[in-house]
Formats: sequence, C-alpha cells, structure tokens
Amino acid sequence: MQFSHISDGKNKIRIVDKNGRQLPASEIYVKSVKRIVSIFEDLSLYFIHAVSLHLPIYFIRKEVFKLFGLTIGQGSTIHMGCKFFQPSGVTIGADTKIGDGAFLDGRGKLIIGNHVDFASQVAIYTSEHDINSEDFVAINDSVEIGDYVFVGPRVIILPGVKVGIGAIIGAGAVVTKNVKEFDIVGGIPAKTIGERQNKSPKYVLGRARLFQ
Repeated sequence: MQFSHISDGKNKIRIVDKNGRQLPASEIYVKSVKRIVSIFEDLSLYFIHAVSLHLPIYFIRKEVFKLFGLTIGQGSTIHMGCKFFQPSGVTIGADTKIGDGAFLDGRGKLIIGNHVDFASQVAIYTSEHDINSEDFVAINDSVEIGDYVFVGPRVIILPGVKVGIGAIIGAGAVVTKNVKEFDIVGGIPAKTIGERQNKSPKYVLGRARLFQ
C-alpha cells in the first residue's frame, strides 16, 4: 500500500497497492489494520531476537519465548542466536536441544518432538513463494520432526516435510521430501544413505550448558 498523485488538474491523492491498483475505501481499512498489526509483530520479533542474541542464560530466554507464544516442553533448550518467524506457530517437545543460530519458522506450523537434537545453524521453513503465480504469493505448509531425530549442522528443511522418529539428517543437507523413520539422509537434495540400527532409542539428552 502506497500513496500516489492523480494528474487531473487537482492535487488529489489516491492509495494504490504495490502493483499500482487503486484501492477502495473498504480495502484501505483492512490493509491499514494489517499493516499496523505487522508493525507490532516486527517489533516483537526485534525484541525476541535481541534477547536470543544477547542474553546468555537459556532458561530466561525460554520464558521470554513462551511469553510470545512459543510452546516448549520440560527440559528443552534453545541455544543463543535462534531466530523466529511467528513463534506462536512453533511447538517443541520435552528434552529437545536446539543448537545455536537456528531459524524456526512458525508461519505454517512447526512441530518438533521429544529428545530431538539440532546442531548449529539449522533452518526450518514452513512458508515459501509460489514461483509460478502472477503475484509471487506465499504458500504455507507445516513441518513435523519426530522424536529422537538428530539434525546435523547447517541443515535446511523445507515446507511440507515430515521427518520420522529416530531419523538422522547429515550436515549441510537440504531436505525437500519426507524422511522415513530411522533413515539416515544426506546431500542436496537429501537422499537415503543408510539406516539407523537402534530402533528403540530411550536416551535422555539432559541438561544444556548454562551460558549457551
């Protein structure tokens, strides 16, 4: 939404969208409300990210994230530097560890199970653009990560993916399709490269370091 002038001899102002289409009054109202809400959401994310980047006590960070809608289970830890889109759409189970520098996207719902271990700089997206649409519209789709999954450093998981219980995702993989239970995957795009032998994991990840 933006302002522009009509050259009809009078200095009138019209309001148009990003494509130059003039907006009726009713649509102007709706878009104005959405813009105000968006500004508050951006300010909230700025605060959340400031806490995530600069507050080196994980249990305080965790409480701040919960205030903004994140659901996180007992004994779970999010390390420093994690960034979010729409934290209210992110659910994390118990005894799960999210490594430093992660990106968790809750726009299309992100569900992470129990005893899940993320290494550093893992990025999970639940929204992407439709490259074939005329207006490059965003499409949301949920991501689900099962219990006892390990995700290696700098892995990218794209919208619509489900990762089965006990699966292993190797470092640097780009996951575009579902991963079966206890499969080991790697590469770009990620493909099955092995199978996990322990089919009944019962381990507990335990306490994270205090200032991480």
